[in-house]
Formats: sequence, C-alpha cells, structure tokens
Amino acid sequence: MELQQLVDRIASEVTPGGAVADYIPALARIDPHAFGLAVATLDGEVFGAGQYDRPFSIQSISKAFTLALALAENDDVWTRVGREPSGSPFNSLVQLETEQGIPRNPFINAGAVVVTDHLGLGAADRLLDFLRQESGNPALDVDPEVAKSELDHSDRNRALAHFMASYGNMRNPVDVVLHEYVRQCSIAMSCADLARATLFLARHGVRNDGTRLLGVSGAKRVNAVMLTCGTYDAAGQFAYRVGLPGKSGVGGGIIAVVPGKCAICVWSPALDARGNSVAGVDALDRFTTLTGWSVF
Repeated sequence: MELQQLVDRIASEVTPGGAVADYIPALARIDPHAFGLAVATLDGEVFGAGQYDRPFSIQSISKAFTLALALAENDDVWTRVGREPSGSPFNSLVQLETEQGIPRNPFINAGAVVVTDHLGLGAADRLLDFLRQESGNPALDVDPEVAKSELDHSDRNRALAHFMASYGNMRNPVDVVLHEYVRQCSIAMSCADLARATLFLARHGVRNDGTRLLGVSGAKRVNAVMLTCGTYDAAGQFAYRVGLPGKSGVGGGIIAVVPGKCAICVWSPALDARGNSVAGVDALDRFTTLTGWSVF
C-alpha cells in the first residue's frame, strides 16, 4: 500500500476520544474532534491526511528537541537528569524529594525544566530557529495566547523548579527558566512541520542540510529515551502497541520515528487520563501494524 493511501485509510478509521487538556485554558477551547496525520520520508516528502497542515501547540513534544540540542553540546546534562521511566504523572513532585532534586528523565516536566535551564538563556529562541530550519517553515513562532495562558497557570511547574533549586539543580533564576520553558512548549506547528523537523532522528542525527546535529550514538540515545519515557507513565503501553520511539504532548500531538525510513506526526487533542492523544496512539498503532515498520 502506498503511503498516501495508508494515511488516508488510517484517517478514515480512527475515532477521536477522551478530553482536551483543561488545566491550560487556551488548550481547553480546541475542537476535540480535530485530527491530522503526516508522514515525512527521508527525502522530506510528506504524505498527509486530515488537518495535517493546521498548527497546534506542540507542548511536551518540544522536550525531544531540547534534549537533542543539549546533547549536541555535550553529555553533561545527564549529571542533572536521569534516563529512567518515572511511573508517575508528568508533573509529579513526589520523586524529586526521594531522589534529591534529580528528575527521573528529561521528558517529565521537572526533567524538561532542567534541560531548558541547561541550555541557558535564549533556549526557546534556539529551539525555534532549529525547528524553522528543519521543518523548512520560517514562519513558525510561539503562540502568545497559549504562552500567557500557560504561564498564568504554572504554579506546579514553578514548585518543581524551586524544589530542584533547593537541591542546587538549577543554574538560572526560576522565573527566567520558566519563561523559556513556557515559550518552547507554546510553539505552534502542524503535523507536516513536526514530521519534517523530526527527520534528523530517522537519519541517525543528520539534519536536512546534510550537517550532523548528533552522532549515530547520540541519535540512538534520544530515540531510546523517547521509547522508554516519551509518553509519560504510559510508555510501556505505547511501546507495546506502537513499537516506535515517540514523544507526546498535551496539545494532542505525538511524533514517532522509524529509524532509516521516516518520521510521523499525528494530532488529535482529546487525551486519555495519562495525557496522550487517544486517536493519535490508535493511528500510530494502525500505522505500524499495516506497514510492519517497528524497532522490534
């Protein structure tokens, strides 16, 4: 089956379900029945279905890219954040106390805040520049309404950051880091944009201009952490159903990587209880089942 026929079939078969994220008011107003799917091949060709060219808030999908940018500089970030699945909600405070301010992995909120702090001032603009270049869309930008809404409702993230600061695991002022973190999460991209931007992980670290962001081992490690930690405390179920490295966000998007073949992005804003898109996981399950493409 050709890829365009495949994505059309999947889009016609999935049914959005769940509820939109309501703790960020700007996200609570999104149509829960929206759906988009895009597959980008190694040469950058995109096959899409549904609202695959409609921008949405990438939220925690940004964490995969900031981790890659941090690792492109050095491996020092691993002295400040772990690489193990959390088994707890993405905004939990509990593990930080028992593990002395070291977040379990870079994809829970506390870990992502540490990665943003590690990148330093201007982290969100660095990420935005990278995403513009990799997606080929220079118009990408932060959604100011989502950013304000998220910053106004960031008490839990602020608590996480202050708690880590009490253990000496923050280098920059908490308010400055949270501003950068909220901006990176509030970048708006379409499925097509995100699929293209994720291709460097399918190319084993090579960017769309042929330069290398990560070595082969570095790209393998980002993909590995995505597989084990990329869908909050449902990573085991995601690996069982989909069998690909993936990173979700509460905006309803999920990116996934088929190393050596393609990158995928699916978007449907209605979420399950663990913060993952119901239709998005279903679509990726169908994709790997129909193609036989998996890391297993």
